[in-house]
Amino acid sequence: MNKEPNDPLLMDHEADGIRELDNNLPRWWVWLFVLCTVFAVGYIVYYHVLRVGPLQAAEYQTEASQGLALKNAALARFESDLATLKPVSDSVVLEQGKQFFANLCAPCHRADGGGLVGPNLCDLDWSHGSNYVDTVKVIINGVAEKGMLSWRGVLKPAEIQAVASYIYTLRGSNPPDPKPPEDPSKPAVPMDFE
Repeated sequence: MNKEPNDPLLMDHEADGIRELDNNLPRWWVWLFVLCTVFAVGYIVYYHVLRVGPLQAAEYQTEASQGLALKNAALARFESDLATLKPVSDSVVLEQGKQFFANLCAPCHRADGGGLVGPNLCDLDWSHGSNYVDTVKVIINGVAEKGMLSWRGVLKPAEIQAVASYIYTLRGSNPPDPKPPEDPSKPAVPMDFE
């Protein structure tokens, strides 16, 4: 439909041969705009002027503290059951543990567990205990004096158990060119193969 240049609905200005049509906005759009404006004013008064409701930052802090409490409770239950933990032999869990080990542990312990910055996980020289529970405790608490960070709160209890179970399978393996024992004067701790 072509409009005549003197059509009263066409405005006087033009840009690149396009002229603007001067018509009213749809009624639903105008009401939506009005309602949004009223809502915005009400929101500002309720949350920022009268401070009746909590702001988003406060709601986030509340939910984050609740989540942290749940996570800490799960870790506490896991740690209270440590004495009864046994290595998992399920191949799916071991594969998951291998993936976590490759991503998180291999930069310090090498992909085959032979040791780089961190100790060799394949030999018989275990400074922090040679049984499975000791391995789990080291993963949870870390060894700050040797630069190993704590994985508490980073890994879920099931993930910690998967990694510890995978590490347990590395014991006694003979990777090529492993890192020597950390304290050669200390006798090797016999491994506890539960």
